[in-house]
Amino acid sequence: MSNCKIYAGNCLEILSDQKKSIDLTFLDPPFNQNKEYKFHDDNLSEKDYWKMMNDVCREVYNRTSKGGAIYFMQREKNTENILRCLRETGWTLHNLIIWKKKTSAVPCTNKFGKHYQVIAFATKGEKARVFNKLRISPPLPPNYKNGYENGIFVTDVWDDIRELTSGYFAGDEALRTEKGDRFHKQQSPLSLLLRVILSSTKIGDMVLDPFAGTGTTLVVAEQLQRNSIGIEIDPENVKCINDRINNIRESDNIRKFYKDYLNTENLNEIWDIGSEIPIIKRKQKIKTLFEN
Repeated sequence: MSNCKIYAGNCLEILSDQKKSIDLTFLDPPFNQNKEYKFHDDNLSEKDYWKMMNDVCREVYNRTSKGGAIYFMQREKNTENILRCLRETGWTLHNLIIWKKKTSAVPCTNKFGKHYQVIAFATKGEKARVFNKLRISPPLPPNYKNGYENGIFVTDVWDDIRELTSGYFAGDEALRTEKGDRFHKQQSPLSLLLRVILSSTKIGDMVLDPFAGTGTTLVVAEQLQRNSIGIEIDPENVKCINDRINNIRESDNIRKFYKDYLNTENLNEIWDIGSEIPIIKRKQKIKTLFEN
C-alpha cells in the first residue's frame, strides 16, 4: 500500500529536513504574475524569484535518487531562466516539453498569441533511472484515413491534454466552493500528472510536489501505488488536499484514462489496475512543519 504525507509550511524549510529519497518531482510553482496568494508574495523581483527557484531545485536535487527526474513547469517566456536554473543546480536536461493545452490562445496586441506552457524534463545524472515509453491513441488529424494500429509514442509535444479552464471544459474535475466558484484556478488536470508519473516512475517509487496546491499530484500518485510527499503553505489548500486524498471523488478516478495507454508495452507493470485503491480511502495524517 502506498504512503502519502502532506506537510504544511514553506517548502524550502521542509525540504531541508527531508530525509527520504525522491524519485520524481513535479515542480509547478507560482509564476510570479502578481496573483493574490494569502501566504506567498507573487510579485517578487526577478532576481529574488529565480533565487528561490534555484534554491528549490538544489534542495530537490540533493534529495533525489540517482537518475531520478524533475518536471519543471513554467510560462513560455521564462524558458531561458528554467534551463539556467536546472543547469546551475546540477540537473541534466532531456526534453523541453510543449504543453499545448487544447484551449483558445491568449490574445496579445503586439506579438503572437500564447497557446502553450513549457515543462522541462531533467534527471539527476545523464541517464534516467526510469523512463517508460508510453504509447497513446489520440484522435486522428484531419485528412488522415487510417487509424493508429498500435498507437503512437508520446513525444515532447503534448497537445491532447486539456487545461482546466474556468468555463465548461473544467467539468466535474475542477474543485469548487459551496457557492460553485472554482476553489483554485490553477488546478492541474489529472491527465497531465498521470502522464508525468507513468513516464518516470514505477510502482512503489517516491513522488514529490513542493508546491502541492490542490494535491492533484498526490491524488494520481496514490491511485498508481506510488508513495508521495506534498508540501503546501496555505492551510486551506492543505485541508483540501487531505479531504481529497481521504475521499477520492469519482471525478478524480484515473481509471477513465487507462484505455488511452493500452498500447504501452509494459502498462501492466507500471499501472496495476487490478490493485487500485477504492474510491473511499483510509484516513491520512497531515504532518505540519511544527510537529516533532
